[in-house]
Amino acid sequence: MDKKTESSARNESLCPCKSTRAYGECCGPYHSNKKKPETAEQLMRSRYSAYFFRKYNYLVETTHPDSRSNDLKKSISKANTGVGWSFLKVLGTSKGGRNDKSGKVEFVAEYYVNGEIFEMHECSRFRKFQSTWKYLDDRG
Repeated sequence: MDKKTESSARNESLCPCKSTRAYGECCGPYHSNKKKPETAEQLMRSRYSAYFFRKYNYLVETTHPDSRSNDLKKSISKANTGVGWSFLKVLGTSKGGRNDKSGKVEFVAEYYVNGEIFEMHECSRFRKFQSTWKYLDDRG
């Protein structure tokens, strides 16, 4: 399959963030910098999809500067080696709307390593930086 056909198939398939929308209508425009997430939940879902597709530059770009280390891309890549992301469930949000400056998103992400299934339960904090939502940390 050539890259154009692969890209088209990816855009038409369901988004990994489990929104029930096609990737090309959901997280795809964020990953290609055609749109910016308007809510903390949209950013969190797009970051999950970025982990799924290994879009490490996007993960670095969407991390708040206060939380961004010099070797962030390398550490994300290393932590994601051998990991397969399989399911996302958003449990709740607090603030994080279009007009808010901060917010929290609680979620459970299911992943597998060497065929063994694990769950990551996190309450992530998000904060706007220069009017754009950024991931701050997991201390929510």
